[in-house]
Amino acid sequence: MHKTDETITEEKRIHLIRLAGFIALFGNLALALVKFILGRISGSLAVMGDAIDTMTDVAIALMTIIVSRIISRPGDKEHPWGHGRAETTATMALSFIIFFAGSQLAVSSIHELIDRTYKTEVSFYAILAALISICGKSLLTVSQYALGAKSGSTMIKANAQNMKGDIIMSAGVLTGIGAARIFNCPLLDPVTALLVSAWVVKNAVKIFAEMNTELMDGNPDEGVYKVMFDAVMSVKGVSNPHRARIRKIASHWDIDLDIEVDAGMTVHNAHEIANRVEKAVRRAIPDVYDIMVHVEPAGHGDHHDREQFGLKESDVDTPEEMIEEEIERSENNQNNKYKKHSMN
Repeated sequence: MHKTDETITEEKRIHLIRLAGFIALFGNLALALVKFILGRISGSLAVMGDAIDTMTDVAIALMTIIVSRIISRPGDKEHPWGHGRAETTATMALSFIIFFAGSQLAVSSIHELIDRTYKTEVSFYAILAALISICGKSLLTVSQYALGAKSGSTMIKANAQNMKGDIIMSAGVLTGIGAARIFNCPLLDPVTALLVSAWVVKNAVKIFAEMNTELMDGNPDEGVYKVMFDAVMSVKGVSNPHRARIRKIASHWDIDLDIEVDAGMTVHNAHEIANRVEKAVRRAIPDVYDIMVHVEPAGHGDHHDREQFGLKESDVDTPEEMIEEEIERSENNQNNKYKKHSMN
């Protein structure tokens, strides 16, 4: 389960996101200019590809600054859950930008290999560009990881992950053009550029997959469910927590669950227990946006004909295949009930 280093105010979080955006913007812009100039002088396609990848980081930084203004708006009539999903949507859009840059580099590399238009020798300026890139990206990555952890921003974390990949990529560029210079084999330059493009595309697909899961209200993090169930069961008077559904809205959690209490309990006392459950969950899980606790009389948790899917405590340690079988069995039972009702 992903946690921020400490619980921070939304105002502080927005400030950290903007700070990360400005650091990434100016840092990557400087690196991109240096690499474009040295890549132009050296004629190295691998260095130019590295520069193009850095320009995608500039685009990411600009998007971060713009989105930070959107997500700072409070919830309203049209957006009752706030504007946090703007961060998720922007991150997904950035994955397309990264994918496009990687694809273009792959096309250019293949053209050079087929047409044999690469230079006959590798310039020292290409090696210098790779060294500067490694040093600069290392500093930027450390800052993005630190600010991403403090703010809990998926966008900043994705950017830090992308920059970490940039360090490895620049190291690969350095190895490729270094070997090309040492062994007098300039063919390695476009080959290295092609490998760089594959790395860029891979990162784009990974970021897209993660954001797509979030936009579809998926949550593969089973650990957060276990923490929630443990917190719920720590409250006296609660039994059979079930139909739990947890989704992410940017760096926040939105939680729905059902609990059972003594059937003879007053509405007031049941409401008090629900409040204690909410407080227990908020203490256990940082950055909860909202919790909806539905109270049921004990023994009636499984008596709903059309209740939608949600996890119960035993599902946390249950293999996925068994959960899928349970879903299928539940759907079959509902279909049988509808058929009987129709016949009657």
